[in-house]
Amino acid sequence: MIQFYQQLIQVLNQGDVVVATVTRIKGSVPREMGAKMIICADGRTFETIGGGAGEFKVIQQAREVLKTGKKQLAEIDLSGAPDRETQGVCGGLMQVLLERWSGEKAIALTEKILRNLEIGKSVIIVTSFDQTFPYLLTKNNPISISDQTFIETLKPSPILLIIGAGHIGEKLSQIADFIGFKIIIQDSRTELTNPERFPPFTKIFNQSVSNVLEQLTSHKNLYIALVNRGYIYDIEALKVILNWDLSYQYIGMIGSQKRINWVYQDLQESGISPHQLEKIHAPIGLEIGALTPEEIAISIGAELIRVYREKQKP
Repeated sequence: MIQFYQQLIQVLNQGDVVVATVTRIKGSVPREMGAKMIICADGRTFETIGGGAGEFKVIQQAREVLKTGKKQLAEIDLSGAPDRETQGVCGGLMQVLLERWSGEKAIALTEKILRNLEIGKSVIIVTSFDQTFPYLLTKNNPISISDQTFIETLKPSPILLIIGAGHIGEKLSQIADFIGFKIIIQDSRTELTNPERFPPFTKIFNQSVSNVLEQLTSHKNLYIALVNRGYIYDIEALKVILNWDLSYQYIGMIGSQKRINWVYQDLQESGISPHQLEKIHAPIGLEIGALTPEEIAISIGAELIRVYREKQKP
């Protein structure tokens, strides 16, 4: 969501756009409720609500919305039924709301959303199907829920703390950034933590793991990947992490089974319980036969997606 609204603020400063939001789904469809895309007057689009003929229909309707300023609902039929015009054969139905965002009011709302998301705070945005412009739900802005209102919670991007800035750490930062994680790098080796090696907006720390964790205690959507240069550093980091009152969604550790066994043995001797060790994904990543740093990073990224999506299920 942060990336979406960062893109939105850029194009809003250039002119009017249409924001398309999936507001209802039924059956098998390519995107989830709340999925969004941006359609600009010059034909540029950003993000996707599923592609194909359904998205083409949305883009065509968006041109009219840009002209009139009036919201429209696009019904995308993916049932493949032979007795009516459909946009695909996935098997389901999608409803997409199209609304024009323009001017100072839209820019101000986008900036407010971004400020909250960037400090790790969720916001609730209320969108009416009438001509009322969206707004954030607060104590001063209550609402009566109806079938003519779409209410969604916008959550901050998940954070990936990568401990280790070597070859795999570098490639993993690029993969994780691409799939929507905010990146934090921790490594004491200043020669490896040149910002040019990592995606824009990456936070880099040369301090200890404990100093980094002190700044993450309020974040509820934290993922941790240990891709250190040696098992001694894994042991040091895990002793801090597992003894810290920290809310994290995932922790993974790289290494062979022999290395992992050494780490676990040392941790148990220091008082870490087997129950705590069960939380660690080790070896890290999905088993796809990865060998190169790039392949290993992709396998870790795939595991991050799987864990993240499982936790999004109601």
